[in-house]
Amino acid sequence: MTHAQLAHSKAVSGFVDSLQEPRTPYISPKRLSQALGVKVANLAQLTGVHRNTLRNPSSERLQGRMREMVQVISAATELTGDVDKAIYWYRNEPIADYGHHTAADRVLQG
Repeated sequence: MTHAQLAHSKAVSGFVDSLQEPRTPYISPKRLSQALGVKVANLAQLTGVHRNTLRNPSSERLQGRMREMVQVISAATELTGDVDKAIYWYRNEPIADYGHHTAADRVLQG
């Protein structure tokens, strides 16, 4: 593994680790919303779940949606080498091959 690949791998791993709900095997809605720069209530819209579902971090539907988001952001981080750039791309960059929807739109649509 090259130095650049190792650095990208550490960036992705650190990002994913930072999202863990303390002392659980779950992604924290609060921590993911902070990483995305949105309020927790807005995370419900981004994941396509009811806002009350966010109170139950172990919800399989919520965890599945957040996992999809993290997978796409992690892949983008590997390409860009920067978590912040990857999150910006995920939320804002239209993708021509997908009708100019963003990656966030595509994850929300399933």
